Amino acid sequence: MEILRIPSIMHETSKRLIQQGKSIGFIPTMGALHNGHLSLFKRARIENDIVAASIFVNPTQFGPNEDLNKYPRDLEGDMEKLKKEQVDILFLPDTKSIYPEAFRTSVIVNGLSEKLCGVFRLGHFSGVATVVNKLFNIVKPLRAYFGQKDFQQTVIIKRMIVDLNMNVEIIVCHTMRESDGIAMSSRNAYLSPPERRAAAIIYKTLNNAAESLKSSAKKPAEVKKLMTDLLLSEPLVSEVQYAGIYDPDSLDELDEMKKQNLIAIAIKIGNTRLIDNILVDIG
Repeated sequence: MEILRIPSIMHETSKRLIQQGKSIGFIPTMGALHNGHLSLFKRARIENDIVAASIFVNPTQFGPNEDLNKYPRDLEGDMEKLKKEQVDILFLPDTKSIYPEAFRTSVIVNGLSEKLCGVFRLGHFSGVATVVNKLFNIVKPLRAYFGQKDFQQTVIIKRMIVDLNMNVEIIVCHTMRESDGIAMSSRNAYLSPPERRAAAIIYKTLNNAAESLKSSAKKPAEVKKLMTDLLLSEPLVSEVQYAGIYDPDSLDELDEMKKQNLIAIAIKIGNTRLIDNILVDIG
């Protein structure tokens, strides 16, 4: 596995590979890799000549009271996992190489970034869109792979790709889950054993909501109330930030069901914020 730290060298390496007719599949990460990430590498390995990954804990997507400094980091362990998955290139920039002192530019995807998680994480998606834009410009992938757990992020990145005429195919892969259904996430490491058990309420709520949509005449607002009540029945849930039925394209909350519906949740268990979602087709 080749490890590159300087954007210009990564850029020139990608340029050479593309000139050789090689396709690059890219997985941008913040490290603390788990099996959800590894499933993206496996998919990329099948579909591309070259698999590239990045590890960069992006400071611009963290708010002033969020967990940048304590975000889980395990570079040595991550590198071993990448080697086992036969990743060809690891792009490992430092903060100054991505955001030099004179950096003044940001990318904002209006109309999508302010919804759902954007209400509670001001500026988060501008940070995400900006760094992903930069990484795509540096790595120049043909395809980039993301997990469905971060559904809003994938919608925003897809919109950015279209709006900015970027030649990257965005591939969204199924959420990988633990045996009790909880979505794999680096932030699960923050949970105490009781909190970790309590987190199973999220997937249970998503499934109950899906069954309600499919098998009853309940409106989305009624299902939303059922979801909120079920989540709050777990004593360790300290906050329900949102739970409801949304349009998977616009991210607007739905008054009436569509053919495809996004059921999405963001809660806090203790001090840890967790998100999850499923897509449900009706009819």
